[in-house]
Amino acid sequence: MSRLHVVSGKGGTGKTTVAAALALALATEGQRTLLVEVEGRQGIAQVFETEALPYEERKIAVSPGGGEVHALAIDAERALLDYLQMFYKLGGAGRALKKLGAIDFATTIAPGLRDVLLTGKACEAVRRKDKSGRFVYDAVVMDAPPTGRITRFLNVNDEVAGLAKIGPIHNQAQAVMRVLKSPETAVHLVTLLEEMPVQETVDGVAELRAAGLPVGGVVINMVRPTVLAPDEVDLAANGARAGIAAALSSAGLGGARRGGRAERLIDPLLEQAREHAERVALERAEHTEITGLGLPTYELELLAEGVDLAGLYRLARELRKQGPI
Repeated sequence: MSRLHVVSGKGGTGKTTVAAALALALATEGQRTLLVEVEGRQGIAQVFETEALPYEERKIAVSPGGGEVHALAIDAERALLDYLQMFYKLGGAGRALKKLGAIDFATTIAPGLRDVLLTGKACEAVRRKDKSGRFVYDAVVMDAPPTGRITRFLNVNDEVAGLAKIGPIHNQAQAVMRVLKSPETAVHLVTLLEEMPVQETVDGVAELRAAGLPVGGVVINMVRPTVLAPDEVDLAANGARAGIAAALSSAGLGGARRGGRAERLIDPLLEQAREHAERVALERAEHTEITGLGLPTYELELLAEGVDLAGLYRLARELRKQGPI
């Protein structure tokens, strides 16, 4: 059973919303989850309709089963100060370096250091135990960078480990990679039933697999309802004019005579039906592409009214029904 769930996806697919819903879904029957943000956008705070997240872990929600969701916005500069204190005992000196701008310089310029600090903080939360020896968090969910960057983001510790052959940096990188490449971790990708997000998902899965990173499942987000039955979609695609005229007439919207009320409605209805049929055909093809990956697939409906806090809990229930994830 995975304990670190990394959620990625192309921009605009709703990966932050899915990560938040997943954290709620995992916080069942008294379980505790930690939801981690690494991009500095405060997207989690917006989804949960709460104030900006601090660097410290904070409880932000309670699930219907009594579980708790805690959240943390990881700041690379603060994480580096923690790292300097942990391994080099440079508490005061580290703060002095921050004032001089050295910390910002290091996290901005040093290749991969920022990503090492971000992933390292999340992995530390996965491994952390209380005094009784029990894991502090039953699951950690990371709202990670987009699909195009996710493999490099997670694999950067390998690069650092190759540069630093010995010492604390080497040991830290190796410890992080032991978590990220273990069964404890699952990288989930969020997509829409559209060509570009699906293609990026397919490419992302291939890159993750090539890097030896554990791929979890694919979450198809914002799934729109199919208004017409399959046979009706086929009729709409073929322009079933006579059938629509008869249906309008039987519904009391006037006869199908030329110029009649029903006749005037036929063309606009046919156009909408054709557009719907084209969308359904495209989504069927994209869905086939996703299922061809051979991964667990989950579907979340499009919430027409938008995702508020109530909608987030609704999505979490849907994930629980389709789980385990």
